[in-house]
Amino acid sequence: MAKNSPVRSLSLKQVLVAATKAFCKLLFNRELSDSFQQLVDGTLTPRITDTSQPAAPSSPAQPKPAAKPIPARSEAISLLAALQREARLLDIVNESLDEYSDAQIGAASRDVLRDSGKVIERMFGLQPLTDIADGSPMDTPASFDPAEFRLTGNVAGEAPFRGTVAHHGWKATRCDVPQWSGKPSTALIVAPVELEIG
Repeated sequence: MAKNSPVRSLSLKQVLVAATKAFCKLLFNRELSDSFQQLVDGTLTPRITDTSQPAAPSSPAQPKPAAKPIPARSEAISLLAALQREARLLDIVNESLDEYSDAQIGAASRDVLRDSGKVIERMFGLQPLTDIADGSPMDTPASFDPAEFRLTGNVAGEAPFRGTVAHHGWKATRCDVPQWSGKPSTALIVAPVELEIG
């Protein structure tokens, strides 16, 4: 071999070690063994690994679905606004009652409670969760949802439980809170300032 040859001359020991390593890899690596066999048979096709080539054009991008718009105002604020507008609920809740007699509070509450009930009925259509009257005995199902039954008192063992109805519960049959269409800057206003002119 020429003195300046770029190919390094290997000793017999180095050749045997390299051959042994190659043999072990071929023996225990199925994919490598198959590739070597294809190379020996002359059927091996070279893999193209050049990543510098531009990628093939992909299919046209599918338009992203439009994001669901974030509501400008919570339905809870709209409900509060309706209860204040139609029943003056917030006025009586935030009023200091210390200066009034029980009779005065009761008289003022009558209209507020009646009108609040109308708002709630119109928007939610509340119905009792059970037809069993308060004070009557009732059994829970063997498997029940804690959202439907709140157990109090001496609760022990496993369902079904037998007890006395302390409250029949409520369920909404609809949710028709009106959609608000005002400006984002006034989204948190529950009731406007009322001015009497003249």
